[in-house]
Amino acid sequence: MNRSIRRTLSFATLLAAAIAPAHAADLIVTLRDVRVQTGLIKLAVVDSQAGWDGQAKPVQADGAPPSGDTATFVFKGLAPGAYAVLVTHDENGNGKLDSNMIGMPVEAYGFSNNPRVMRKPTWDEARIDVGADDAAIDITLR
Repeated sequence: MNRSIRRTLSFATLLAAAIAPAHAADLIVTLRDVRVQTGLIKLAVVDSQAGWDGQAKPVQADGAPPSGDTATFVFKGLAPGAYAVLVTHDENGNGKLDSNMIGMPVEAYGFSNNPRVMRKPTWDEARIDVGADDAAIDITLR
């Protein structure tokens, strides 16, 4: 085979490998302890500290009215990497997570890894790793 053709084939092979889609996985999130059957459960999947802090858009988001004491959401096609999931249950449907006079939420919420802290967890506390294969997590609402 002539040198020019081999070089072209090698370049084409490298180019095809570079533009091939990365493996993507689904993240299955099961919510536990849904306490009321009104309003809307909202989930956001973020992939960075900026997303966690609300300074970047979520990678994916979803929501649905509750139907039972558990709920399952599937986020499709996530590239391998670090993510965190934030959950709020807007129980009265007013579009926000209500809190009491001292700022403690009075509606249900949760985070990936279920960190037991009396504040919003840090990115590192809620961070999960998603690989090339599908992943599943449980979040218990508080």
